[in-house]
Amino acid sequence: MFKHQNTLNIFLTSLAPIVWGSTYIVTTELLPDNLPLIASTVRALGAGVVLLLFCKVRPSGKWWMKIALLGLLNIGLFFYCLFAAAYYLPGGLAALIMSIQPLIIMLLGAVFFQSRLNITHISSAIIGVTGISLLVLNSSSEVNGLGITLGIIGALSMALGVLLTKHWGRPVGMSLIDLTCWQLTLGGLMLLPIALWYEDLPSSLTTLNISGYAYLILIGGVFGYFMWFRGIEKLNPVATSFLGFLSPISACILGYIVLEQSFTNIQLVGCVAIMLSIYIARPKTQQKTPLPITATSNSQP
Repeated sequence: MFKHQNTLNIFLTSLAPIVWGSTYIVTTELLPDNLPLIASTVRALGAGVVLLLFCKVRPSGKWWMKIALLGLLNIGLFFYCLFAAAYYLPGGLAALIMSIQPLIIMLLGAVFFQSRLNITHISSAIIGVTGISLLVLNSSSEVNGLGITLGIIGALSMALGVLLTKHWGRPVGMSLIDLTCWQLTLGGLMLLPIALWYEDLPSSLTTLNISGYAYLILIGGVFGYFMWFRGIEKLNPVATSFLGFLSPISACILGYIVLEQSFTNIQLVGCVAIMLSIYIARPKTQQKTPLPITATSNSQP
């Protein structure tokens, strides 16, 4: 029974990075040009506002600070570093740097949460990073120090956010929808002044633009992050982070199908390596993965 439930949890969680892989094609084909921070803010804050319609519980006490920090790590700081790194680096190199996230989660988990370093996960991470390099890199990729630094900060931000989301759980009476809502809302509010400072609002919106923003909000934001936070809650955080490797695969396949971009044999080998790394790192079915601090997640702050 648990084996089937575990497989279902992996499948549902994998939908989030697969959906996020479509962000590039939506951004380039449906949204106004050169407004990446506006797009990321609309996705986060728009999704948060939509979920507010269904939100029944507000954070209280120390949970305001905890959820604000999670919103910063998982949404605000991560989104900023993601788009800023992509500005200074070729998209493939930025994706490769972000792919070190599982290694960071393993290291932080060992240092701060007494998690054991697992040789299987380390090997899987190396295979996955190698696969992503084959999938997205090309000979014209240029190195930029600031871009690399921002990429590492972004990966560190999301890694710490994943660990703390798992470690803290959620307060009594707060549903997963509520937790997702407040992280997106607070993270989006943090992004808003930065986006308005660096970018101008589009002077007009076409029907395609509106449909693109709606997709980012409802599918990339509401659906994607609900599934992602659900996965963090149900699965081992390291195994969850490996599922993020599906995002560049999704982006490349959609580019090949929709935009008729090239897809080489080397990229195919990269895809196989990524899938192998995810399979090796999958949660084992012999025992359930408990919440690290059930007492905290089930007690009032």
